[in-house]
Amino acid sequence: MNDISIRKYIVNNFKGDNESEIKEAIDDTIEEGLEEALPGLGVFMEIIWKNIDEDLKNKLLEILKAHLN
Repeated sequence: MNDISIRKYIVNNFKGDNESEIKEAIDDTIEEGLEEALPGLGVFMEIIWKNIDEDLKNKLLEILKAHLN
């Protein structure tokens, strides 16, 4: 997997999945707490971050900050 981008690999894994399937994958990943799944969540976060406005970014940062204390 040296020449395959992790981002591309993860995106390709979920192409064609509907919102319910993606939600289930996220919920399962969080529930199981698997360390190897963290890069996938990071890719999802990157996609979200690149596609939301500043107001939503600020809201997400508030939520994150509140749970890091």
